[in-house]
Amino acid sequence: MSQRPAPHLEFAPPVPEGRQRSLVIAIAAHAALFLALALATQWRTQPQVVQAEAELWSATPQAAAPRLQEPPPAPQPEPEPPKPEPKPEPKAKPTPPPAPDPEIERRDAQIALEKKKQLEKKKEAEKLEKEKAELKRKEREKEEKAAKEKAEKEKLAKDKADKEKKAQEDKALEKKKAAEKAEADAKKRKQDDAKKAADAKADAARMDAMRNENLKRMQGLAGASGGENATGSALKSSGPSSSYAGRLVGRIKPNISYPGDVAGNPRAEVEVKVSPDGTILSRRIVQTSGNRAWDDAVLRAIDKTEVFPKDTDGRVPSVIVLGFRPQD
Repeated sequence: MSQRPAPHLEFAPPVPEGRQRSLVIAIAAHAALFLALALATQWRTQPQVVQAEAELWSATPQAAAPRLQEPPPAPQPEPEPPKPEPKPEPKAKPTPPPAPDPEIERRDAQIALEKKKQLEKKKEAEKLEKEKAELKRKEREKEEKAAKEKAEKEKLAKDKADKEKKAQEDKALEKKKAAEKAEADAKKRKQDDAKKAADAKADAARMDAMRNENLKRMQGLAGASGGENATGSALKSSGPSSSYAGRLVGRIKPNISYPGDVAGNPRAEVEVKVSPDGTILSRRIVQTSGNRAWDDAVLRAIDKTEVFPKDTDGRVPSVIVLGFRPQD
């Protein structure tokens, strides 16, 4: 019972054919080729005859030699009859190929399947690499575009900031110039006003001097009682006498009641308003001594005095300033 060969798998290599049949076919093809070359090629031989003519000139006339007579052409050989074609050798009957081994076919199929898987993996890897490269290229283009847009925005922002800064600087410069001009104008006006005021003051001083001079002259004519150095304008002086303030201090001081000691000898000045009959109307500290107790003691003493005596001219000044020290 003959063994049935295993079916040829899809990816198994083809079964090699017999070599003897190929060898017989090659020999027959070469024999036919040589026969065709032998029939198509004919070698012919023909003698070569050289023909030439020459003319000679001489001083003495000479007779020409007879022309060379060419021999008749030799008869051409008859072509040989074609050789009979050799009979082709009988083809050897090819031996049937051996039955394929199922284990080898399975192994070859497995190898082919592995190769196909590797090829598919390689193609998939190449596809992934291309996709990654394309993705990277798009990302790079996107980043470059974003960087370019950012650079353009920054440039626009910088140009805008520079323009605004320049505008602000120009505005500040104009403002500064305007302020300097205004200050210069104000200074000039102030100088002009000061000059005008000085001129007006000088004019007023001259007018006052002239008026005082005229007034003195008129008072002298009217019998004024002041001395030559008197600066008043009345016929008689209306102020207190030189000893009137001392008389008032001497009258007020016995009424001062201050049991403590005062450091140093500070002076307290008091302004006192008096009625025409000498009654004290009010009093206030115009310059403190720095010791509140001493100031209050002076004010109480003035209140206790109540009435000031009249001056030598029989009058009492309406306002008088008195000074008090603890050790005077």
